[in-house]
Amino acid sequence: MTTAKHEREIQKLMTEITELLVTHHGGSLTEDALDDGIKMLHRGFDLAQTSHAEQRRKSGEPYLFHPLRVAHLAARYWMGFSSIIAALLHDVVEDTPVTIEEVEEAFGTEVALLVKGLTKVEDAELSREALKEETYRNHILVAIEDIRVLCLKLWDRIDNLRTIDALKPEKQALIAEETRKIYIPLARHLGMGRVAEELESLSLTVLYPRRASRYRRVLAGINKRSEPALRRVRTDITSEFSRHRLNVTLKDNWRSFSVEGALRIGRGVAALYSLEVLVDSTMDAYMALGLLHRMYQPITGKLRDHLNTPSQHGYQALKTTVQAGEYRLRIQITTRKLERFNEAGVLAPGFEFRKENFAGLMRSLLEGESVFDTERLRLASATIQVYTPHGESRMLPEGSSALDFAFDIHEKLGLYAFRARINGQTRLLKTPLMDGDQVRIETVDVPGVLPKWLDWAVTPKARNSIRRYLRSIVRENNHND
Repeated sequence: MTTAKHEREIQKLMTEITELLVTHHGGSLTEDALDDGIKMLHRGFDLAQTSHAEQRRKSGEPYLFHPLRVAHLAARYWMGFSSIIAALLHDVVEDTPVTIEEVEEAFGTEVALLVKGLTKVEDAELSREALKEETYRNHILVAIEDIRVLCLKLWDRIDNLRTIDALKPEKQALIAEETRKIYIPLARHLGMGRVAEELESLSLTVLYPRRASRYRRVLAGINKRSEPALRRVRTDITSEFSRHRLNVTLKDNWRSFSVEGALRIGRGVAALYSLEVLVDSTMDAYMALGLLHRMYQPITGKLRDHLNTPSQHGYQALKTTVQAGEYRLRIQITTRKLERFNEAGVLAPGFEFRKENFAGLMRSLLEGESVFDTERLRLASATIQVYTPHGESRMLPEGSSALDFAFDIHEKLGLYAFRARINGQTRLLKTPLMDGDQVRIETVDVPGVLPKWLDWAVTPKARNSIRRYLRSIVRENNHND
């Protein structure tokens, strides 16, 4: 039974979800399509409310708040009507008598596919660990078809971590570790850097509560001591940019609790704080950089131009470090449009997501030695860009070797690879590649695959191909014997 206070909170969340959908998508829909979307949204809410009516979470709050908060997060990050309805219904098949067929009949195939991708696998004959692996497989198989499944799963995981206190400590630890192994690398691979940061901070807070408490206490002290000086810097920048007619927004970014943040806690403002400078255009960003370097002494070797060459999964900004009075400050300059990409990755309007690359990674993970190759996924969450002899670019996980490059081009090229020429220099196949390398693979007439190649390869695609070939040799030898 919900109280009057709960009813007000529920209504507030639904109103905000509707307003976000209308704001983000109203302009691209006809009036009739928008009306139909809003009607279906409220039908989805009604089904969620009815289905979860008697359910409570471990904390005692009405269960309905969880899918509502997940839907609210999804709406904030530009997801559309079908995604929001799926977020509202993501637990009804798993936790109530509602079937996936009923969801499909009421809301269509698109919503049903998303709900199915978010539903845990149930099988009385499987162990808990096997069920978990099959659930991962279900997430990935649906995500290959529709990436929104993983995005919704990230919002689901964020809300679960934010409200995890009511669970037993051992259960909390399992969820936190799973988040670090699976969902943080996935978020990074989708370009959702801010989401990955929050997931990491929430997970580490569960695992290391005392360290997290100390970190936030020390950070609050540094923030308080440095605020007067930082306020003067912001005022001076705003004044100078205004004088040059640059429309600017300044944002403070304090590093959230993380492994890296904990290591930097004793190094002061420069290690824990960055100032984000938002302007209207790329030209304005370069002008802003010039003005900042005239105002404050730039630190040699700290300038990074990620407007021309986006970093890793699409992050785009100019990065510099300056000496501003008593403090050394890290500053990131980007446009208001690009800030949305930096924050939301694949979900940001206009984001160029390499869907085929992602689908290939997901398929290769499913073909690996384990059901979900978490170590390979972690490596794949940071990428480099390398080039073929003809100038075609290929994206590979950071730490990839020339052998990985060969298999990325074609399995046959990998199996027959002999050595590589990297930037014109002859190198071994195990040589790690660097961002920007140009690679040519030299081959032989007979495959030279060796077991040690598994130590040289990073990508699931290469490792799976090597394993298959080695097994085929073993089977052939046994058959001949």
